[in-house]
Amino acid sequence: MRTTIGLEILAANPARAKAWGRCGLLVNQASVDIRIQPSQLVLKKLLRDRLTVLFSPQHGLFAEKQDNMIESGHGKDFISGLPFYSLYSAVREPTEEMLSGLDTVIVDIQDVGTRVYTFIYTMAGIMRTCAALGKRVVVLDRPNPLGGVVTEGNILEMDSRSFVGEYPMPMRHGMTVGELAMWFNGAMGIGADLDIIRMRGWKRRMHWRDTGRTWIMTSPNMPMPETAEVYPGMVLLEGTNISEGRGTTIPFLTVGAPYLERHHDWLNVLRDICDCSGMALRPTVFEPTFNKWSGESCRGVQFVILEEAKVRSYQLGLGVLLATMHLAPNAFQYKDPPYEYETIRPPMQLLLGSGRLPGTLRDLAQRTLRKGVLHELEEEWRPSLKEFLLQRKDSLLYS
Repeated sequence: MRTTIGLEILAANPARAKAWGRCGLLVNQASVDIRIQPSQLVLKKLLRDRLTVLFSPQHGLFAEKQDNMIESGHGKDFISGLPFYSLYSAVREPTEEMLSGLDTVIVDIQDVGTRVYTFIYTMAGIMRTCAALGKRVVVLDRPNPLGGVVTEGNILEMDSRSFVGEYPMPMRHGMTVGELAMWFNGAMGIGADLDIIRMRGWKRRMHWRDTGRTWIMTSPNMPMPETAEVYPGMVLLEGTNISEGRGTTIPFLTVGAPYLERHHDWLNVLRDICDCSGMALRPTVFEPTFNKWSGESCRGVQFVILEEAKVRSYQLGLGVLLATMHLAPNAFQYKDPPYEYETIRPPMQLLLGSGRLPGTLRDLAQRTLRKGVLHELEEEWRPSLKEFLLQRKDSLLYS
């Protein structure tokens, strides 16, 4: 059965939008319906002249900005003819001037199920501003490509908040964008006038391939749903001198570095300390065309997804860090700031959501790595993860 998204539910029931007044829309090029029609055209047909402005998240309206910390400007959407404001520019949330004349801001954006993906904080910023100005927020819900059953990782510590982590949740949160909006609004106290247009036919066990929908890349380095499956772990490499595969055709599914000379030992350690269920680890050599190690041969691994439901990518990402620090301690490095508008705290702290965990990983890597070392870390996080699951319970919209 194909999942019907909030955009399509609204298009089939246009009366729901009668009271919304003049509207803005948070959107990018992955915001399409089942016929791959852009959301702004679907809603312009529905709302007519009541849709007056668009907003774009990180990477731009067409996901054209390749890397992190590359801002996009305001402009005019050549598809719809509507003006748009970039919310990854001098500001990360709309100003009062941007919302002037609007009654409602509609959010129709595809998330990838990971704490550090900035689209959800762009939504949170819209919600905060709208709450302060007394404007309505409507979220057109879309699937979490990782499903809604599994959660993974430590809970973000408040001293590590940033634009890649604003609220205390695990790296893999297991919620749809609509459920996140509910959680931000209630448990996190935003208090906006919020309406969610729910999906039909989505179950928590469903990963992207189960939805019957076509994947459109959400950002330049998210070319397929399998990329999203490993992203919760491999995004950690952005805070290191290990290539996360930017500059290749399969970013995040391919990782490595030129200094991994003990490549065979590295793969053995990785397989030994991680649960690699649901995937094959394929030894590889690759040469990025841009970003880290551009033009240099990197030894590493390609992750081939076999069974999405079994993949535990955050644990695997921690395993990549541990194995590399253990076997190449003099070559491996954590990167220095800046990272996502932070100039003091190191990127790895922001990505891990903890000021303590980067040091803990270094300490562990200096010892003899054994089976179960990552399970022990996960056991330490279990009480706070359990608390999060209880806290989010009232925000879940799907069985």
